[in-house]
Amino acid sequence: MTTPDTEAPPARVRLFHASLVWPLQIEPLSLEVGKVRHWEELVRTQGTHPWKSLDDEFTEDPGMFRERHYREFVSFLPYVQRFLYGEGRCDRPKGSDSVKDSPMHVFRRKDIAVLRVTLREGSAPVELEVVHIDLYFFDDLDLVQLNVEVRARNLSLDTVRNILFRFGRAYPSGWDEEGGGLHSAHAVEWVGLDGQVMARSDTANREKFLKFVCQHRSPCISEHWASLLRPLVLADSDEPGALRFRLIEYHRMPITAYVALEQPRALSAEEWIRLGLASRLHPDEPLPIHEPTVIDFEKLYCQDRFWTNTEAGPNTRFICTGSSMMMVGDCDSAFFMDAERGVLAQFRHQYFLVFLLAHVHRAALLVFSDILVGAVNALTVSNDDSVRAFKRRIRSNFETFLRFTHRYWFHELSERPHVQAAFRMCSNHLRNDALYDEVRDETKEMSHYLDSDSQRRQSNTVVRLTVITILGLITTVTTGYFGMNIIAFGDGAPWERLLHGVLATSVFVGMVLFAIVRSKSLSELLEVLSDERAPLRSKARALWRVMTFRKP
Repeated sequence: MTTPDTEAPPARVRLFHASLVWPLQIEPLSLEVGKVRHWEELVRTQGTHPWKSLDDEFTEDPGMFRERHYREFVSFLPYVQRFLYGEGRCDRPKGSDSVKDSPMHVFRRKDIAVLRVTLREGSAPVELEVVHIDLYFFDDLDLVQLNVEVRARNLSLDTVRNILFRFGRAYPSGWDEEGGGLHSAHAVEWVGLDGQVMARSDTANREKFLKFVCQHRSPCISEHWASLLRPLVLADSDEPGALRFRLIEYHRMPITAYVALEQPRALSAEEWIRLGLASRLHPDEPLPIHEPTVIDFEKLYCQDRFWTNTEAGPNTRFICTGSSMMMVGDCDSAFFMDAERGVLAQFRHQYFLVFLLAHVHRAALLVFSDILVGAVNALTVSNDDSVRAFKRRIRSNFETFLRFTHRYWFHELSERPHVQAAFRMCSNHLRNDALYDEVRDETKEMSHYLDSDSQRRQSNTVVRLTVITILGLITTVTTGYFGMNIIAFGDGAPWERLLHGVLATSVFVGMVLFAIVRSKSLSELLEVLSDERAPLRSKARALWRVMTFRKP
């Protein structure tokens, strides 16, 4: 306890974990690459880049399968388990090492050991240990998720808030008076296993970002992120590469955080708000006390199922804003710090996957919407090739959306109340259900348009066939009346019979072609002739238009 005359010491974070989850839209592969999927192209080019395919934790040796992996697996419902982990080994073909029917493919690079962040100019750099860096690919989705997990010990709470606010930025939102990137860290460096700097941020390079936006009408990402993703390259850049990506959302990346605090019960209401909204609130600016997100902070974003605010505990608070997910607890709690059975294990496994799946849903829906917009923008109604390409894109997108609905889209993923509540809270803040309804309605509208266009074309074809059939009926009845032998062709020489056959065929082909060319005028003539109320003058005028090749 602190006396009124003494100031409470600044809060310390004994253990800090943070995981960035950055969704990116990946463009379809070019024809030169062939009919392979994105992750297969990454496998095919292994050896030219640091990304390696990562098998899941279900290794051949059961002794290497840890309890935290088991707890993660049984947290989810069976259909979610099949989505995340695939089928059993008994169903794999002989000699195959890949999980059967697993739609998620993970790649990891292990050449980076430390993330060095200088938050402000002149401040001491903070070194964060890189736990892992992964890429998640998904079958049937033009989507890839970058995951970067880092950790550190013994940081001040102010430093943690600054890291959460400044680290996950793809590009600067502007520049301050000194030329530094606005809202970004002053410097970010990836340090390799040998201690050498592998890549460094360039947010202060104002001309680079201005020039790129001016030329390409799209933002450029900072160099430390571009180097991390290679051989994936930005779609609008001049850098060569088969795997090209586009940004989907705002430059602030979704993030999850685990914060083990000394005496979390001692935090004031303002400190809780600043910590929970750390990725949104500038650490140096006053708290906007009149904003609804601040006024109703606990009601909107906090889940206090495991928060008792007592000495006995537990004192673990779950905070989710949609773009961020955070678990804050007491560093003196053995259960909160347990990396095998406790909250730390749950944060790094169950809760991370919950956050990942919620953002996969949102990102996939945004990609579907973008594909529809691109198809409409590329449509030129007067160009037949453009119309055919539009139909192919819409039907392909509709088929992919159906597979997404039945393979990836679900509302219930766990029978455990706290896991399911976390997923619903995250999805609700991201507005995934409303976004799904919007994309579904847009897809249905496009599908209905294609169906109506097909029906229109079919009706036009039926009209033409009807006209041709009527003309053929006249010929058939006439020749049938004369017994099909008006002229005795069988009595002539072979060349005469051949000549007569060619001439007759030419006449009938000409009649059919005439009927096709004039089918609209002929159909109008049939309508006028069948109309009992139409005067004789109108019927004669319609016949004259057909005979004189005038437009109806």
